[in-house]
Amino acid sequence: MSFLSRIMLLKSQAHFSADVGRASVTTEGPTFKGTAKRKTEMARNRVGLIIFSFVVAYAVIGGRLVQYGQAQPETVSSIMPADRLMASRPDILDRNGEVLATDIRTVSLFAEPHKIVDPDEAVEKLATVLTDIDIRDTYRKLTSDSRFQWLRRQLTPKQQSQILALGIPGVGFRPEKRRFYPGGATASHVVGYVNVDNRGMAGMERYIDNQGMADLRALGMTSNVPLEPVRLSIDIRVQNILRDALVHAVTNYKAIAAGAVVLDVHTGEVIAMSSIPDFDPNRPQEGAEEGWMNRMTNGTFEMGSTFKTFTTAMALDSGKVRMTDSFDARYPIRIGGFTIRDFRGKNRVLTVPEIFQYSSNIGTARMAEAVGITGHREFLTRMGLLTRLETELPEVKAPSQPREWKQINSITISFGHGVSTTPLQTAVSAAALVNGGKLINPTFLPRDEETANEIAKVVVRPETSENIKYLFELNGQSGSGRHALVPGFNVGGKTGTAEKVVNGRYSDDQNFNSYLAAFPIDNPQYLVMSFIDAPQTGEGGGRTAGLTAAPIVGNIIRRSAAILGVEPKFGEDGSALLVSY
Repeated sequence: MSFLSRIMLLKSQAHFSADVGRASVTTEGPTFKGTAKRKTEMARNRVGLIIFSFVVAYAVIGGRLVQYGQAQPETVSSIMPADRLMASRPDILDRNGEVLATDIRTVSLFAEPHKIVDPDEAVEKLATVLTDIDIRDTYRKLTSDSRFQWLRRQLTPKQQSQILALGIPGVGFRPEKRRFYPGGATASHVVGYVNVDNRGMAGMERYIDNQGMADLRALGMTSNVPLEPVRLSIDIRVQNILRDALVHAVTNYKAIAAGAVVLDVHTGEVIAMSSIPDFDPNRPQEGAEEGWMNRMTNGTFEMGSTFKTFTTAMALDSGKVRMTDSFDARYPIRIGGFTIRDFRGKNRVLTVPEIFQYSSNIGTARMAEAVGITGHREFLTRMGLLTRLETELPEVKAPSQPREWKQINSITISFGHGVSTTPLQTAVSAAALVNGGKLINPTFLPRDEETANEIAKVVVRPETSENIKYLFELNGQSGSGRHALVPGFNVGGKTGTAEKVVNGRYSDDQNFNSYLAAFPIDNPQYLVMSFIDAPQTGEGGGRTAGLTAAPIVGNIIRRSAAILGVEPKFGEDGSALLVSY
């Protein structure tokens, strides 16, 4: 075969192969189109599946959110809901608008033990800021099975920033309210204090909760909105003077305790009241039980010869005794195995004013006998001395009296032994004897005279009140109350020196001394009462009420009379002026 023949053969073969290839493509066309369609459908299915998965996922999330929104908050015994923790308490103000108690914002430190990585390291770091932290107790909390533990309540801003800088995982801060008392211990027994959860525990703080705030808090109906302040009848200026006088007396007279009150005789408002020892409500735990005890309202005592004021008023008001009458005080009274004597007696017949001025036990007992046991008990009940005092403070103790009144009981009660009352209760009853005869329950909230007259009870005749004012002035000028005299303010009153009951028996060397005073006695506006428990010394070395309790009253009146708006009077008719050149 020639070369040309070979080339032609190869060309014909190549042409055949090309036709075969084109025939093959044409034959497989429908197969290629089916494969592409399947791939497109698969892609659509995958996209649909992805979309469906997202829809399901978001539906589950949405459903859970709805479920959580409708579910009740998880109750954990260690912590209250946030809205209750942040609930405001109303500010407490004195009668002039000075702040006595207010809320300040603070934070508390908590831990979530399940999130704590290294408890040992966490405790070591916290101890660098909270130096007084209990290491063992904190470690126990951080390793407990609970999901929440308080570590420290009410931190300072500096402590919070320092702990934040430590970067401890699993610990956090919760905003809270802290009660702050700008005056410290000045009015602690009146204002009271709150616990770490901002709940009132004593005084007017507890009174506020008892008016419904505690119930609203329990129902979750309180909020963080500032509340209307609560204004008290207390004048913080007079309160500071009164407390300072008591602290001075306890220190100088080496006494166990002391107390005093300034009372508006026409409205029943308590202008100032304090009991020493007391406490700082910003740190109430440091007060211990001695400081927490409000002896003015929550302590009952035999008030001694101050009770002779009520016995004399009873005798005069009954009409069976007149100011001009006399009683034989020459001989002791012997009854039921007891002998009643006078302290520094005159051993003679005494008139009613002399019985009061010389504080004769014998003469007072004779006046009680003239009235009788039934009349005696009825009069003290009418004066509110045998029933529990009604006022806003929760800490009020009921008085004590004999179960059965016998002759011996009436005699000893006439001069202040056998019945125990609170000092405030005694002051309130005495105020009725100098304000014209109206018994007005005391209040620690502002009250005007018109409102007071609406709730007042007339307990003695106006003539009886005038006689008691005369006797107060007599005793204040020339009797045992001389150490309470303040030039220009005409202070009158009655002292009481009672033997203190120790281990069920009267002690010969411990007294409970008190002094009831009103000023200006010609037209009384305020009643001041003081007591001092077991003084070891007094003015001039004596331990009687005239040398211990009376000077306290004089100190209070001397420094506060001008603040109370009482104008001094000099000269016999009060017209003389005090001039300084």
